[in-house]
Amino acid sequence: MRFYRVLFLCLGLLGSTLPARAQFIEKVKAPLQKMFGDSTTAPGEPKLVGYPTLAYAPETRWEFGASLLYVYHAQRKPENRLSEISTFAFVTLEQQYGLWLDHALYTDENRWYFLGRVRAQSFPLRYHGIGTEAPAEYQAYVAANQIWWRERILRRVGNDNWFVGLDADVQSLWNVDFQWQPEATNLLLPLGNGGSFNMGLGPSIVYDNRENVLNVRHGLYAVASGLIYHPALGSEFNFSQFFTEVRGFVPVNERQVFAAQAQAVFNNGDVPFNQLALMGGESLMRGYYLGRYRDRQMLAAQVEYRWLPFDLPFTDRIGAAVFIGAGTVAPTVSDLINVPWQISGGGGLRVLIFPDKDIYTRLDVGFTREGPGYYLYIGEAF
Repeated sequence: MRFYRVLFLCLGLLGSTLPARAQFIEKVKAPLQKMFGDSTTAPGEPKLVGYPTLAYAPETRWEFGASLLYVYHAQRKPENRLSEISTFAFVTLEQQYGLWLDHALYTDENRWYFLGRVRAQSFPLRYHGIGTEAPAEYQAYVAANQIWWRERILRRVGNDNWFVGLDADVQSLWNVDFQWQPEATNLLLPLGNGGSFNMGLGPSIVYDNRENVLNVRHGLYAVASGLIYHPALGSEFNFSQFFTEVRGFVPVNERQVFAAQAQAVFNNGDVPFNQLALMGGESLMRGYYLGRYRDRQMLAAQVEYRWLPFDLPFTDRIGAAVFIGAGTVAPTVSDLINVPWQISGGGGLRVLIFPDKDIYTRLDVGFTREGPGYYLYIGEAF
């Protein structure tokens, strides 16, 4: 029996009579089937889905929110790549709240590719300090308001998978408040502690042949961007950043996938603390708090093996994954070979919630030398 049918049966038992149960089932069946069942949308037709979200991470503890996802093909042609627009509003038990807007938009014949994200949020985080010697106990709780807009405007070149264009990054941080812990040993305020506005521009190149970005079964994604933040652009700080990332996905068989990710961030100049390379979080180096380690330079990589789903006799919705990663930060590129590297690893369960889109929710636990971190999210980590 399919998962949503079990839901219909359980909810229907709440009725007191057979007619009442039938009416109740008919009322809840359509929205639940739309959320958890297979889609009846014709190929090329747009689709709008809204759903509540529940997540957990060390940075937020429990997070409650709502998401709205709109997917479509340009000109309603199924041969065009699937475009996605998603909005997400949330509030957490750590007194964080915000509104996110992400998009990956393709024009007809995939000529143009607009890849971007907008964040407007009040998102206090723990500050441990800068470098690999930062203590495990966080030194300050940093409250701040933030607006962040990152946009890549890319034009297809060559075959359908190569795109080149402009990368733009705008970040504004204000109302910054460093609330130092009583046991803090280093009270030195970092650069940008009073807030800042910075805008960077530069070239970007992307290779992407993935099909389902929330659960990639096969494909390769690679990006390289160089950004210059300069007072001529309105930035308060003068610095540059080079970012590159590669993600690869190899199907082992119909149900199993081997995935790998590598990421590098190189900064030069006067970099404010909030735009340093941050290690940790719910994706890369799971188990470490986001920003547990931060510095000008960062290298990190991970591999993951996924069973999506298990071949079980009683359900086709349960899967799992195991992962291991390594990363480090340093003040200079040459120091990356001398500083200690951190290791994280773990695993978790997967539950198929959108069968027609092959999208799972994941419950991961990442282990580090400082303890575990727990994560509950929709979609794979990368």
